[in-house]
Amino acid sequence: MAFHTYPVDQADALEDESRFAICSREELVAAIDPAPDAVVADLGSGTGFYTDEVAPFVETLYGVDVQPEMHDHYREKGVPDGVELTTAAVADLPFATAELDAAFSTMTYHEYATDDALTEIRRVLASGGRHVVVDWSATGHGERGPPVDERFALETARNTHEDAGFSVVAGRERPETFVLVATAP
Repeated sequence: MAFHTYPVDQADALEDESRFAICSREELVAAIDPAPDAVVADLGSGTGFYTDEVAPFVETLYGVDVQPEMHDHYREKGVPDGVELTTAAVADLPFATAELDAAFSTMTYHEYATDDALTEIRRVLASGGRHVVVDWSATGHGERGPPVDERFALETARNTHEDAGFSVVAGRERPETFVLVATAP
């Protein structure tokens, strides 16, 4: 897949509440299923749209993005208590082994879905920790999101996670997106 980042000059578009039609707060939090004292990372957090939604349900939430400019935008908007911004690539996370109870991404998996990134996510997740992916599906029409040839199908994401040692506990294909929930060994 081609790597590119979201244009920072269009970051305001990431605050569009119509994104909840793609993934609601309730769906995302249910998939993560965090304990109140959980330590979680939002991989590809951008402006914090979904970070803000998950933060009230966990003790610590790391907003991880490769673009420091996205963190600047998030700081201007206001970062809630319990959220720590971290600039890093998913394949090189600055967390200790088994530090996280969960990691999630919304519409960014297609940007980091490599063997190295999945190995790194598995490393930083505690045993039984969840990796939740909501992303654009290769079976979609491509009217929103990246071009179809830059997307993954649910089955491909499932196989890649299993090859990386995860157990896939849930997966659902939708018209333009998919949801995958996998746990670390």
